[in-house]
Amino acid sequence: MGVTKRSVDELLAEAREGLDRLGPAEAAAAQAAGGLLVDIRYAALRERDGTIPGALIVERNELEWRLDPQCDHRLPEATHHDLRVVVVCNEGYASSFAAVSLRQLGLARATDLVGGFLAWRATGLPVR
Repeated sequence: MGVTKRSVDELLAEAREGLDRLGPAEAAAAQAAGGLLVDIRYAALRERDGTIPGALIVERNELEWRLDPQCDHRLPEATHHDLRVVVVCNEGYASSFAAVSLRQLGLARATDLVGGFLAWRATGLPVR
């Protein structure tokens, strides 16, 4: 069996085909309606640039274990598969792949923030 060679840009485009990606204002509205904003940026970026108030901080390497409603290591907020989850990375690239991974776990409403944290902050939405 051969390996298909594709570029990361092709994989990213494929990942995004199934996502209903949200802009900053839409992500803020999703959070206000009870959705989870999940910040997967590494600690140095959060310390340098700040965080979104109310966002869950989940390192990327723990994401699936923390948000899988069936996992013993899930966060208390990961209560069911119908959760609205909006993944936030720094610029909106890694979050697309992360959202697809959550969808593969059955979190069908998982998506990501277009432009990531930088777009959120540039829009003037709250940062602490």
